[in-house]
Amino acid sequence: MRIEHDLLGEREIGDHCYYGIHTQRAIENFRLSGRPIHPELIKALAVVKKAAAAANETIGLIDQRRASSIKQACEDVMTGRLNDQYAVDAFQGGAGTSANMNMNEVIANRAIEILGGEKGDYALIHPLDHVNLSQSTNDVFPTAVRIAAIRMLVSVSERFAELQSALQEKEDEFSDILKVGRTQLQDAVPIMLGQEFGAWAQAISRDRWRLYKAEERLRVVNLGGTAVGTGLNAEKKYVFLVIEKLRELTGLGLARAETMMDPTQNNDVFVEVSGLLKTAAVNLSKLASDLRLLSSGPAAGLGEIRLPPVQAGSSIMPGKVNPVIPEAINQAAFQIMGNDMTITLAAQSGQLELNAFLPVIAHNLFEMLDLLNRGLKIFIEKCIRGITADRERCNQLVEESLVLVTALAGTLGYEKATEIAKKCLASKKKVREILKDDEILDQDTTSRVLNPINMTKPGIPGK
Repeated sequence: MRIEHDLLGEREIGDHCYYGIHTQRAIENFRLSGRPIHPELIKALAVVKKAAAAANETIGLIDQRRASSIKQACEDVMTGRLNDQYAVDAFQGGAGTSANMNMNEVIANRAIEILGGEKGDYALIHPLDHVNLSQSTNDVFPTAVRIAAIRMLVSVSERFAELQSALQEKEDEFSDILKVGRTQLQDAVPIMLGQEFGAWAQAISRDRWRLYKAEERLRVVNLGGTAVGTGLNAEKKYVFLVIEKLRELTGLGLARAETMMDPTQNNDVFVEVSGLLKTAAVNLSKLASDLRLLSSGPAAGLGEIRLPPVQAGSSIMPGKVNPVIPEAINQAAFQIMGNDMTITLAAQSGQLELNAFLPVIAHNLFEMLDLLNRGLKIFIEKCIRGITADRERCNQLVEESLVLVTALAGTLGYEKATEIAKKCLASKKKVREILKDDEILDQDTTSRVLNPINMTKPGIPGK
């Protein structure tokens, strides 16, 4: 054990711990969610610390030996080998101070090791005087959240591209299958099954584009602004140089905020990105629900498509297979919508020069991105790519419904088409049978008017 001290006194810290007294107190104080800060945030915090060390070294605020050991320690953190040392709860008071202190202490003690010292020998490398030099939690933490979110957004955007492509493949595969189109869950007009998949693909393409563009909103950072955005205790040369170093290390097009007090105070950018993620979740949930409906039954439901069977559906009903993948996507979407509300409330609750609730914003944002990234992969691989169509069922429902009557309205008029619909309902005959039995249209005209291609594109069928 080693003894460390802070403002409040002394504490014993285990020899195996790279973190120190500030982290120990935070672990004890914030036993809330049971979840540590996100691994991507750990990596992002480490890259911010590395950029700061490089900038401080360049302008002569820290010697080369210390700077090199700090940068090496940051790289060790970024590999994930020290993730078990980040035990502070994701929900923490202090606007991310505990996460920043945790990072400072782990990097300091690892850097001390690199220099040949013992953990806790802060005369060699001090967590605050050296690792946190020219910084504050209030510019480090928001910057790291943005970096982590950008990296995760890129992956999610790629997943949406994969989903769009998978839906478009089904659009082509099902392009010649005529089926019943429905409005308000009632039979409406004929459509092609491929058209239905094409419409879903268009909605997903919008989500893909929105999220691709959302990354731009996150590129503006306040690193160098220190406590409230004024840059107190940071050299002017550092303020400009640290952003350059960060761009080099991340490969991201980051930019220093023109008014650094703005992103220190205001978190509306996270609300905006969260809103776009919620929008994407809405489209995903709608798609998942539609697939469940179209595959319902299969004998006593719509049964127009078949979802890949992935597991037995019941402990009491043999042979039952449930649409569990779409159901899981629905649930992920519901969670994402709830996360958006949490982010909204947290962002509007900031006060004056700082928002103390950025940790919960970060946690919920990262959870949304994780759910989308994992959920999309499962949805594509275990559901979308394996969907098949029941052509006979689709054709049967078209012939037995009244959707063909709408195609007749342009040729026979609304009143005559309504009369035919009534006869179909009363006699249980199909539309084609009524047209033939009552000699309303000859066979050639019937075939032309009720041609599947004509009924599913602009124009009046048969003309």
